[in-house]
Amino acid sequence: MWELLKQDLQRGQIKALARCISLIENEKHGHEDFLLGLTVPSVPVIGITGPPGAGKSTLTDVLIGSIIATGKKVAVLCVDPSSPFNLGAVLGDRIRMSDWYDHPLVYIRSLATRGSMGGLHPKILEISDLCKVAGYDYVIVETVGVGQSEIEITGLADVTIVVLVPEAGDEIQTMKAGLMEIADIFVVNKADRPDAQLFMKHLRSMLAPAFHKKNMEIPIIPTIALKKEGINDLWTATLGFLSSGKYQQQKSYLLAEKAYYLISREKMKGLTKEMLREAIEPEMNRSDFNLYRFAERYR
Repeated sequence: MWELLKQDLQRGQIKALARCISLIENEKHGHEDFLLGLTVPSVPVIGITGPPGAGKSTLTDVLIGSIIATGKKVAVLCVDPSSPFNLGAVLGDRIRMSDWYDHPLVYIRSLATRGSMGGLHPKILEISDLCKVAGYDYVIVETVGVGQSEIEITGLADVTIVVLVPEAGDEIQTMKAGLMEIADIFVVNKADRPDAQLFMKHLRSMLAPAFHKKNMEIPIIPTIALKKEGINDLWTATLGFLSSGKYQQQKSYLLAEKAYYLISREKMKGLTKEMLREAIEPEMNRSDFNLYRFAERYR
């Protein structure tokens, strides 16, 4: 089965890609050997992240149009929040991308975080690699939008786009210790709203120390995604980053992050939050309960 799936995947068959993703998600027998046998081509992963309501899905939708206008294929992995009880995904944002569902150059897959704390799917690395093997020229990963915990995207994406809106205001102060530091490109979406220019000015001022430290300036691009304004500038900046030396400099960092993720996940294999919850419930109300002693049992 796996060998036939591999052949179909390499031919770019969408059904094979969809089935492979499902089998990898559910860790079906043989999936480890299947992954070990893959030759994954070098395909850029574009991460799109930012706070809820910034317009990430709408921006992704129009960015798809810019990519396929050049005749390139794009796979879009939309990571949605999960219910903490049944781990199901909330798929409302996918309505904004309905124009592309049947397009031959576009593959869209919604994924649930399944309780992952980083705004990403626990198998996002493997799924993005499957899309690369299937012959897509770009992979876009749109994350949940949960704030600082979303910095995991920088360990996956070759270029990270952080989407903000003029109303962010003082929210930047709470984000800058995490989310603000991972951006390769900033997008100020809904730039037709009042005080957008002032917001961009404040953003540049706040980022000035980082510019000086890195000896580089991070692009800040105004867009109005609903009107498809500024998208060409964003795509030009994205291609510029991917063709620059900065992209090559961080490649080893990205690969090291991915390797660390795979190794640490293997070490935690067989241990789930539900198992821990069941083990902790009988003990948590005891006067001598100690969380550190409890955790020590599983190290």
